[in-house]
Amino acid sequence: MDPRFRGDERILMALEDEDTVGATDERIIHLEPDQAGGRIDKTLADLMPDVSRARLQALIATGALTFGGATISDGSQRAQAGDYRLLIPPPAPAEPLPEAIPLTVLYEDAHLIVIDKPAGMAAHPAPGSETGTLVNALLHHCGASLSGIGGVARPGIVHRLDKDTSGVMVAAKTDAAHAGLSALFATHDIDRVYIALTRGAPSPIKGTVQTQLGRSPNDRKKMAVLRAGGREAVTHYMVEARYGPEAKPLAGRVSCKLETGRTHQIRVHLASKGAPVLGDALYGSGPVSGPVREAIKAAGLARQALHAAVLGFVHPITGETLRFETPLPPDMTALQRLLAAL
Repeated sequence: MDPRFRGDERILMALEDEDTVGATDERIIHLEPDQAGGRIDKTLADLMPDVSRARLQALIATGALTFGGATISDGSQRAQAGDYRLLIPPPAPAEPLPEAIPLTVLYEDAHLIVIDKPAGMAAHPAPGSETGTLVNALLHHCGASLSGIGGVARPGIVHRLDKDTSGVMVAAKTDAAHAGLSALFATHDIDRVYIALTRGAPSPIKGTVQTQLGRSPNDRKKMAVLRAGGREAVTHYMVEARYGPEAKPLAGRVSCKLETGRTHQIRVHLASKGAPVLGDALYGSGPVSGPVREAIKAAGLARQALHAAVLGFVHPITGETLRFETPLPPDMTALQRLLAAL
């Protein structure tokens, strides 16, 4: 962080669930008396290296900056000591283009499509993953009828998997299906089971992790278990296998059934139990044992070992009960075989 920020400066970001596209970035910037007196646009831009002065001036022109509850409309005003509040809206999404990307289709009708998403494919375009996403593939596969369903940024998408998580996803092809599926996810009327290969194994072998989950106050890229605030997150888990010494397993296979679907929920919850997902660069703190490290290398695992194995729901249009289950992809299959030999 820039050394000119006070320790009590807060960057407050709206929480992300599976079904949010972007969030307004709210910043409270505190000025000490010795920082006051200059132009407000220059003063604040100097304190926010990631926001240019031109960008700040444009935001001020839209009424995004306030001081003491009053809107600042002129960036040339003299800065005063105290707290300024700046709202930075998410960037306007670019309209994704169709791309001829092969899809593993598990089910498809006139209303929805279920696919087995490979690891490495982002669900929808985002900074750093503007192309090659599931949305790009769906636009090509389903045609122009998909455009606009659920918004420009994520047409058809009603939930998501992390880019490096593989497994079953459903997307809507009509507005009615989108509304129906969104309602099912909102009320948690979805059967979702994930398989994780973990460092060590959580104890006890079966249980429920119920926490408040929200943006980490120390790292904006991470989610964290919070004492206050955040959103309720519930994961039911079961250790299906432990690898290595029985008393102190080196790794495990854990089945996780989601009751809620918060961003990075399983990854954070397993890490909070001392058994982070293998290969998880964000939450996998601490080294793995030598044998496990060698197994990861030999299996060619280059991402978190997490797979959405089961997705079940009631078809929002026909009322039919649907359930889809997919096996572990090759990298996790190879890793599991190597771990079982420890």
